Amino acid sequence: MTARARYITSAALTLCLAMSGARAQEKFQTTDSPPPAKYQKMEAPPPPPPPVLNQASGVRLSEPADHSKFEALKGPFADSAAVTKACATCHTDAEAHIKKTIHWTWNYVNPRTGQHLGKENVINNFCTNAKDNEGMCGVCHIGNGVKPGEEYAFNKQTSVDCLVCHDRTGKYYRLPPTRGNSACAAMFEGRDPINFTEVAQHVGLPGRENCGTCHFNGGGGDGVKHGDLDSSLIRPSKALDVHMSEQGQNFACSECHLSQHHEIAGSRYDMIAKDEGGTGKPGLRRDVTTCESCHGATPHPKPSLIGYQLDAHAQRLACQTCHVPKMARGGVATITDWDWSTAGKLYNGAGYYEEEYTQGNGEKRHTYWSIKGDFKWGENLVPTYKWFNGEMIYTLADTKIGDKKAVTPINEPQGGWMDPKSRIWPFKEMHTNVPYDAGNKTLVFNHLWGADKTAFWGNFNIKKAIAAGMEIEHRPFSGEIGFLKTVSNWPITHMVAPKEDAVKCGECHAQKSRLANVPGVYMPGHTRFPWMDFLGLAGVGLTLAGVAVHGGLRIALTKKHKEDA
Repeated sequence: MTARARYITSAALTLCLAMSGARAQEKFQTTDSPPPAKYQKMEAPPPPPPPVLNQASGVRLSEPADHSKFEALKGPFADSAAVTKACATCHTDAEAHIKKTIHWTWNYVNPRTGQHLGKENVINNFCTNAKDNEGMCGVCHIGNGVKPGEEYAFNKQTSVDCLVCHDRTGKYYRLPPTRGNSACAAMFEGRDPINFTEVAQHVGLPGRENCGTCHFNGGGGDGVKHGDLDSSLIRPSKALDVHMSEQGQNFACSECHLSQHHEIAGSRYDMIAKDEGGTGKPGLRRDVTTCESCHGATPHPKPSLIGYQLDAHAQRLACQTCHVPKMARGGVATITDWDWSTAGKLYNGAGYYEEEYTQGNGEKRHTYWSIKGDFKWGENLVPTYKWFNGEMIYTLADTKIGDKKAVTPINEPQGGWMDPKSRIWPFKEMHTNVPYDAGNKTLVFNHLWGADKTAFWGNFNIKKAIAAGMEIEHRPFSGEIGFLKTVSNWPITHMVAPKEDAVKCGECHAQKSRLANVPGVYMPGHTRFPWMDFLGLAGVGLTLAGVAVHGGLRIALTKKHKEDA
């Protein structure tokens, strides 16, 4: 164990082991290495920064009302459900609208592929699965009142949490709706009590802070999942994001992700990879989140040769390919590699974590954590470029995993150079060694969260945790655990740089091109076909020779003509 390892004390994994009475299985042996030099209790995350004012927030008819004047919000309120009941006295249809959206249902059937997606169905290669771990995932889910053993149906009244999206005080937070082991309870210690009346009277249109509560922290922490979404976007510089910066447009997320009846435009499950509709009818925005819906399909300055050429490029290159030159460049790192096979190691019978990476803003990040395994981080990364037509094919729980691929794609972008709907897009590739059913050749549901003895975040027995997760889901489990190399692909579309910082021509039209690994691409300055080069040089040589011969004959004949005269 390195000297910088951190030992999780009684507030964390020590108590969770005492509660569960479980020990690590043979796969995960207790380390006999010297004790860490520094002992530290697992800490709660820092309080959120104050809200950013005056964010541009979509199309609306009027400014939000002053809710402190409403009699229904005078309080007192015991909890968020009581606030929701008060909200419903005016917003009578809001709850019904929300319960039809994917933010609520965690369920989506892709009309193009027919796959059943959403957190209800998808297994990812971060914390593996939201299903059966609703207690932890419920910190983000916009519902109230789930109890142990309940599904996330939330059919009762006042079950929608209005505050998680509409709080503008920065003082509201959600706690897990069900009990977990002490390993994770420590992350919620030390928070100030919520003054529900104060929060209820200061609601408004969602800002970047509200959306970021979940979307910046997807996958288990700040910047973990997305290479282009992290807390640096709450107050970004103009160089980081020209749209969200207070020195730029100061956009809230809803300026692009427009909503109608709480149905929010833009979904990674059904993307528009090539928008040929542009801005739509004159003066009206289209209810999509594409760059073209604001900037049009031919946005580059004209009349100019370079403008026409760049518009031609946009037929085969996504706007983000040029205008998001690097990801994770705001001082917050993103995880690129995760190894679950090392999770569960203990020191003196308890879990621990190491922090061997310091990111750009000076904060340290876990490089090992007993409950999750090993991590690798990165910043200022050039994305991976792939053809993409907006469709993804997912490896789901019932997908049989073959032996032909060295790396199994969790989600695989569809498209190619012969597909007219495809363009070259930037992606973050996430590489993870995940547990799977080596006997049945399928991905597994891993029971991580809970106060019971089968939850991995408590007993560190991966086999027992997976057996429990598969039983809950009524899925067959062979009992044979293996670890599978996987990759997932996350489209990069935020952190848009100012136009002067866009990718330069020479970064692609060069021997070491950004697009070198994209199939079906011919680029002057990069692509080499020896036979084509030979024919081209031969053509130039013959042309020059022809010109020389023709010129020589003209000179000779002219001279002879003068002599004859």
